[in-house]
This record gives sequence, structure tokens and C-alpha cells, in this order.
Amino acid sequence: MIQAETLELLEWSRLCQHLATFAATKLGATAARHLQIPAALPESLGLLAQTQEAYQIEQNLPSGLKFDGIQDIGEALERSQLQGVLSGDELLAIATTLAGARQLRRTIDSQPDLPVLTELVSELRTYPELEQEIHRCIDDRGKVADRASPKLGGIREQLRQMRDRIYQMLQRILQRQSNAVQEPVITQRGDRFVIPVKAPQKDAIPGIVHDTSSSGLTLYVEPHSVVNLGNQLRQLTRQEQVEEEAVRRVLTEQVAAVKPDLERLLAIATLLDLATARARYSLWLGANPPRFIDRSAGERITLRQLRHPLLVWQNQHEQGTPVVPIDLLIQPQIHVVAITGPNTGGKTVTLKTLGLAVLMAKVGLFVPAREPVELPWFDHILADIGDEQSLEQSLSTFSGHIRRISRILEAIGQGEGEGLGARGWGLGEEELATEVQGSEEIQEQNIEEQADNPSPQPLAPSPQPTAPSSSLVLLDEVGAGTDPSEGSALAIALLRHLADHAQLTIATTHFGELKALKYQDERFENASVEFDDVSLSPTYRLLWGIPGRSNALAIARRLGLKPEIIDQAQGQVGLQASEDVNQVIAGLEAQRRQQEQKAQETAQLLQQAERLHGEVARKAALLKERERDLQQQQEQAVQNAIAQAKAEIAQVIRQLQRGPATAQDAQQATESLNQIAQQQLPSRKPAKPKPGFRPRVGDRVRIPRLGQTAEVLTNPDEDGELSVRFGLMKMTVSLADVESLNGEKAELPAKPKPAPEPPPPPPADPAPTVRTSRNTVDIRGSRVADAEVVLERAIASAEAGALWIIHGHGTGKLRQGVHEFLKQHPQVSRYELAERTDGGSGVTIAYIQ
Repeated sequence: MIQAETLELLEWSRLCQHLATFAATKLGATAARHLQIPAALPESLGLLAQTQEAYQIEQNLPSGLKFDGIQDIGEALERSQLQGVLSGDELLAIATTLAGARQLRRTIDSQPDLPVLTELVSELRTYPELEQEIHRCIDDRGKVADRASPKLGGIREQLRQMRDRIYQMLQRILQRQSNAVQEPVITQRGDRFVIPVKAPQKDAIPGIVHDTSSSGLTLYVEPHSVVNLGNQLRQLTRQEQVEEEAVRRVLTEQVAAVKPDLERLLAIATLLDLATARARYSLWLGANPPRFIDRSAGERITLRQLRHPLLVWQNQHEQGTPVVPIDLLIQPQIHVVAITGPNTGGKTVTLKTLGLAVLMAKVGLFVPAREPVELPWFDHILADIGDEQSLEQSLSTFSGHIRRISRILEAIGQGEGEGLGARGWGLGEEELATEVQGSEEIQEQNIEEQADNPSPQPLAPSPQPTAPSSSLVLLDEVGAGTDPSEGSALAIALLRHLADHAQLTIATTHFGELKALKYQDERFENASVEFDDVSLSPTYRLLWGIPGRSNALAIARRLGLKPEIIDQAQGQVGLQASEDVNQVIAGLEAQRRQQEQKAQETAQLLQQAERLHGEVARKAALLKERERDLQQQQEQAVQNAIAQAKAEIAQVIRQLQRGPATAQDAQQATESLNQIAQQQLPSRKPAKPKPGFRPRVGDRVRIPRLGQTAEVLTNPDEDGELSVRFGLMKMTVSLADVESLNGEKAELPAKPKPAPEPPPPPPADPAPTVRTSRNTVDIRGSRVADAEVVLERAIASAEAGALWIIHGHGTGKLRQGVHEFLKQHPQVSRYELAERTDGGSGVTIAYIQ
């Protein structure tokens, strides 16, 4: 009972309604509205794995998973099992559901890294033969087609002929008796064909009157000459109905034979739709996948920037106020968190936000918080939120809270295997006061000790339960509704009890005595909701480690309450002690705000540095790209220059080969080559002068190996060669062979780098595939469903290569259906229309891998 109460208090049904809007099928929406809470951790992990893989599909595919054609066929399956006869629409719904499930399986099989969903759809049996048979017998309107049976086709042919005869006879009567009819039309009353006859001239057309107009001036008469034909038409219509029922009965029996597999198919389709709805809802929320932690292993609860999902929906769809996120970072040793602060500050919203986050993680939903999302898997989520006052049950606010807390403790006791909730919490108010008297005495003793010795005392070792229940307890205004001293004592005793027997308890309170529990027991922690004294409004931010301070008197003074009343109130609460505590808390809040401001400035600087780093990296990449382009352009220019130089050199060689070569001809050829080199080689910037000898035209140089002194006729070229003359002889020598008259060696030029090798030629195109009768399939005149069955068999038996599919031109629906089938088939790498000479748009070539 307390579990259902908690779900109602947390407004879980509203969240399920929001989730249902993301479902694609009626079954998925129904399952989302009645979402079951898993009872074991492995079940939650499985649901999260399904959601993550569906989330991956939603991001990879533009349209995500499609559930077209999948309908709720549960009632039809039950009636088929009870030997009922299904209607044409129900049979058509079964066929479309089979096709939709097959499309789901193809989509999932075509995506990588989906082990959970792939294993789920591997159990699907879609029975293409049954689908094909239904489409053969039932048309798109849900009617039995003529091709369903030869007998039915013959009966309908007789019906058409009989109607034509009746029409012909009635048309002749209308022409002969045009003065007796109201208007020349043939109509029907029931299943009988009649003509409108003027009432005064009814004897002109004898027959059976089936109806009369509202004015009584027109009679709808079936002439005697067509009565016999009408009777025969009725008999044929009855035969048609019997034959249609026989066709539908045969199809119903085929459906009943595979009913367990179809029910399993329907369940799998619903699970896929529900997983997709969870993924789409999580994607809309901007949520992140949770990780379940073990607090006993030292892991802490981490929920940063946690948002209330119902408030997010209200902000997006109902023009609500912006949602203020909260941070929940709870250390593993903490078992109880006491949240204090003013009313309307967000304490209750914090409880509901945490409760919904835990429930969302349990059912496989992502949590609307910043990564990482880390929280325990709780066996029970138990809440006492709001006022359970009831006039009908004679319950006061305090009694209502106590009864609900009693049910919470009973649930925890059942989780531990002990009757913890049976003692002390199902009592009346008088007996309950006796139970908590010890807590009051301890509380007074603690206050006296703190007054005598204000210095902090070391924390006493906290008792640890042997096997605490893995429960999350959410208590709003614990101990409220009764005398403040007794209420605070009750709250202290209750929270200490929960610290021993529950994994985590979050409680809101206005009692200042609960703030001191943190300094007495290391399992307790303080938190508060922030309040702006200037604007007199809450900020809805949750502050950790700082208890909330009293703001009632300060707010009352700012709102204009008489000063003497406020002064008297301060005297009643103890002016000095209250102001000292408030000053300490205010100082802590100021320090926190300064730290948060510095942290925000640091984060902004870090973002700016990251942005600058990204810009520098982008510019460096652009420079590298530009450098590569320039290098390629230079290499291309060098290759062009080399090609042109080779052509000119070849021309010079051909000129030398035309006649006997002389020294003068050789000299001219050398000069031509030098000119070509100067024109075609890329210009180089003059290098900085280096110390050394550089011969120039007109200089006198010594050639040691010849023992001669020569005159320089040309400057050294790029290869370090120059022309010299000594006496009557001219020759070309290298710089390494000459020196100055002072004995200085000549400066040798740097050797140019060899030109890059040309890229290898592209590989030859593969040999074209030859079309034969073995790799050709003709499906002209087939329906799309029939064609898919034929293509499935052809692809399964075909070898790797091309498969020619002849579908013809027609309306294009068969070609479109074939292309949609090939697009989703895992064995088809690609497809294209054939060449004009090979059939053009009437033939598709599929490449099988």
C-alpha cells in the first residue's frame, strides 16, 4: 500500500502519461501508461541496455525505428483460438503487423553493435507465407477478393450479370413509362432494385411497393417483371456471403495454428516500442544514462544539474517558469540528510526530484542530469509528502503523518526480515509521547552541554546496522503538526532509527535542533535551500553543508510589520544566540557565494582558453592544408617544366643528328641546353653570400689537373659546370676542377632534390558482370508482398555478384517496393537501375555481397 501511495505522491502517473506520448503504437502507449517498477537490479540493467541501443538507433537513423503497420491484434488472436471467424479488416491487420515486425527486424539487423535488441528480434517469426496468403485473399479494403477461390469468382460473375439484366429491364420500363415515373433513376430499397413511381399512376407499373416518400407522392416500386430476378440475386448474394466466410474461416484457422508465435511477436513489438519511447523521451529531456553504484564500496551518489522532469514538461508545453537544477552529491557514509530553509524554497521539490530520478533509473529511463549520473539501486522508494489530514477518518495532520510513517517503517522491516515497524510507530499520540521522552531528555542534555562548552566535540562512533534495508525514505516536514518540542524530539528519534535501518533518508524540517545531528553523528548531513534577503524570494538552489537560517523576522521587518512586535519576538527567541547563529550561517553563505563566483570565473576562463585553443588548431590545420596545396602546385609546375624541357632538348638533339657534328654545333647545342635550363628550372632566391671563390665571366682561373690557366667564358650553371678557353681550345669543366690564381677552391652549388616519382597508374576496372538466366528474376505482375518473398529466396540462393530484377514500368509501385526492400536487406550492398539497352527503369540490378 505504501508503494502505491509513494507513486501517487511523486506524481509518477503524470510522468508515465508524458512517456506514452512518445510511443508509436497503441500497445506501446498502454504499456507506458501502466509502467511496471522492476523488482530486481538485473531487470533494470536489461531495460537500460534496451534504452541505450534504441537511443543509438534514434541518433544513427533520421527516422529511427518505424512501427508502421503494427496494430493491436490481441483480441483477434483470442477469437481465432475460440474458433471464431475473423473479419477481413482483422485479417488484414494481422498481415500488416507481420510485415511491420519483419521491417523492424531488418532495421535492427542492419545496425551494428545492438546485441540486446538483436537477440530480442531473433525470436521473431513473421510467417511471410501467411502474410502472402492473407493479401491474396483479402484486398486493401478488407474485403475478400475474387481471386480467393474459383467458386467465389464464379458467383460474383453471376451477380454482375444478374445486376446488368435487372438494370436493362428497369431502363426499358423507365423509357416506356416515362410519364408514370417521378424521375428516371434506378435506386435500391434494402437489397431490391426499385424505380420511383408517381402515386396517382401506380397502376401503370404493377409491382411490389417497398417504400414511400415522406410526402406520399412517390412510391418506390419493384416491377413484377424483375421480382424473380431480384430473388435470384438475393440467393447469389447469400452464396457469396457463405463463400467469403469459408475463405475467412480457412485464414482464421491458419492464424490460430500459429497463435503463440504471433502473441510473442506482439509482445516483442511492444517491448521495442516501449524501449524506443524511453529513448525518445530521454533524448527530449536531454537526459543521460545512469550507473548503479554500491555505496558500501565507497561510491558516492552523484547527480549534478538534476532537473524535475515534470517541471521540464511544464516549462516546454505549458509555458511554465524555467527549471532551476539542483546538485546532489552524497558521500557513502551519509545515511540521513536534513534539508532546512524557508517555505516555498524548494525543499519538497527536491524530495520529489530525487524520488523520480531513482524511479526513472529503475524502469530504464535516462535521468535528466549532467554526466556522470551515479546512484544506488533502491529496493523501495518510500515517501511521506504533503498533508494526509482526513475529516472522514478523523485524522489530524499529525496523525496522518504518523500513520503513513508507520507504514513506511513496516515496509522497511519487511525488507530487513524483521518486524521493525511494529514497535513504537503504530501508537496514539499519548503513547507516542512516552516513546520519545528519552529523545527529549537527550536533546535537552545536548543543548546544555553545547551551552557550557561551545567548542566542537569529536564525533561519537555511530552504530552500524548489521543488514540495513536498501530503501530510500523521503520525509517532508518530519515531526510537524504537534508541539514543537515534542515534534523535534520525535523527528530526532525517527531519523536516528532510519539511519540504522534505511540506506538513505532525505528529510525536510523547520526544527533547528535537527541541524546539530551532523555534529553528533557522522552519518548525518545538513543542506538548505537558498533565500535572497534583498528580493525576499527563494532562488531554489540547494546548498550543502550549511543549515538553513531563520528568515521569518527579517522578512517580516522588510514587509512593514511594526518594529516593536519584531523586537518583542526577537526577545522571545533569544536575541543574542539567534543573531550569533544567523551571523555564522550568513558568513558561510557569503563564503560559498564567493567561491561559486570564483569557480564560475575560472570556468569562463577555461572555456575561453579552450575556444582560443580550438581557433589556433583550426588555423594551423588551414595553414597545413594550404602548404600541401602549394606543394602540389609546385610539383605540378616542375613536372610541366621538365616535360617541356625534355621536348626542347629532343628538338636540339634532332638538329644535331641531321648533319655532321662540328665543335661549333656542339657549342651551340650546349648553349641552347643552358638556355633551356635557365628558362624551365624554377627560379631560386639568391642565397646569402658565403666565403669562397665564385668564378665569373672574364676571370682567370687555374685548372690544376691540366696545368693550364684559362679564361672563364660562361658563369657556372646549376650543375656547377662552366665553359673556359685556354689558347685556341674551348671546353666545359666542373667547379671542382678549377681554383683561383690565389689557390682558393671554388664554391660548389647544392645538388637539387630529385623530382618526385609520378603516381602509379590507377587499377584497371573489374570485368563487367554477365547477365544470365541464373542471376535474373522476373517479378512482373506480382504484388509487393509476393515479390519480397520471391526476392528473399533469390538472394538467399544467389552467389556474390549482380542480380537482375525485372519488375517492369507500370505505375512504379512495384519498383518502389523492390527498392525499399533492397535498401533494408543486409546482403545487398547497393542497387541501381539497368542501362537503357538492358531494360532501363524496368530492371534493377542488385549487388549481393
